[in-house]
Amino acid sequence: MAGTDGEVVGVRRWLPGFAALSAIWGASFALIKVAVDAGVPPVWVALWRSVLGATTLWAVLLLRGERAPRDRALWGHSAVVAVLLNTVPFTLFSFGETRVSSVLAGVMNATTPLFTMLFAVLTVPEERRPGARRLSGLALGFVGVLTVLGVWRGLGAGATVGALACLSAACCYGAGFAYLRRFLSGRPETVTTLSTLQISCAAVELAVVAPAAAGLPRWPGGPAAAALLVLGGLGTGLAYLLNLGLVRTAGTAVASAVTYVMPLWSTVLGAALLAEPVGWNALAGGILVIAAVALTRPRKAPAPAPALSGARQPVG
Repeated sequence: MAGTDGEVVGVRRWLPGFAALSAIWGASFALIKVAVDAGVPPVWVALWRSVLGATTLWAVLLLRGERAPRDRALWGHSAVVAVLLNTVPFTLFSFGETRVSSVLAGVMNATTPLFTMLFAVLTVPEERRPGARRLSGLALGFVGVLTVLGVWRGLGAGATVGALACLSAACCYGAGFAYLRRFLSGRPETVTTLSTLQISCAAVELAVVAPAAAGLPRWPGGPAAAALLVLGGLGTGLAYLLNLGLVRTAGTAVASAVTYVMPLWSTVLGAALLAEPVGWNALAGGILVIAAVALTRPRKAPAPAPALSGARQPVG
């Protein structure tokens, strides 16, 4: 009985953070949609969320009395991780949502763990033999993606390009997590420090690209500006710290389960707030993708490295 009471108390400790984190990251697709529908170029959506996220993280870093390291190798790896986990996927998701709904983008994002496993198999020696169960999960995930897209009825050229952009963004996340694990998992710096460096690098990279690719920014209107503010400050800034707190109170297994809930939030918010249609194939395909992610997870998760325990990156 005492054990049951302890479990209930434990759940009460981490459940609010879990719900908040899944909602924040799940809502990112609707926020992106609001911005691009208001005419904000995709690369500027990516830049603003990176700038606002970096600003938030630097503020937290300074309040904690931490200093940015001067290690050139660390900054170099952070710049590469930023390309794979922020600069490119943020832009691709924003571009994709100019052609597809936020509902579909959210489901495409749920394939990230599948790509993560695929790149881990290719690059991490201990992952070279994934086993029949995890390979079956990859195949099921592919079927889920095809179901979401409704390939049997055909897709318009614009929708196909948008869906492929979102899928490519998820693929970038997979490559980024593999790189992160290989080159940064053993670092002694805190997650806050590593996150701040990464998002700052993304902001600088996008600041170079955005004006050349899409010209100077313009005022997008109140709703779009508010969406970008929430997307950057909350979804690309404070969500990092919320995720870290979740890992500390509930462990990495619970924190990683956010992936399963995010598509539910993106679907509900897309339908309720943006009046986006939700076809049966999107729901069925999403269920297949989530089931595939469950199959591809190792039966016994490896212990996380101290520096990156909880360094799951914001997605979408």
